[in-house]
Amino acid sequence: MLLTQYGYIAIFLIIAIAFGILPLVIALAIRPKKPNPVKLSTYECGLETVGPSWIQFHVGFYLYALVFVIFDVETVFLYPWAVAYGKLGLFALIEMFIFVILLVVGLVYAWRKRALEWK
Repeated sequence: MLLTQYGYIAIFLIIAIAFGILPLVIALAIRPKKPNPVKLSTYECGLETVGPSWIQFHVGFYLYALVFVIFDVETVFLYPWAVAYGKLGLFALIEMFIFVILLVVGLVYAWRKRALEWK
């Protein structure tokens, strides 16, 4: 019985590893074999680029995106909690209160570091 349970885990592990490695192997097998300037050119939406194609973005964009991801993850955690709130009890309410407090502390920190201001 225990061995069959580990067998299922091994099967899922093999599938997970194959799911990650198989696209890489396929991509290496069908990549262009004879690169030329046309194949190596940078384009977007089929149009030739105007100016340099490698530009550096301001770090504020990344900080703003990270703050968005943090609060997006908060929503992902809050929705199932709100749906099952009646069954969870007081302990879950305290846990969620601590979770929201930590996120508010992160927001205050980002605000004080002026990560949310556009310049």
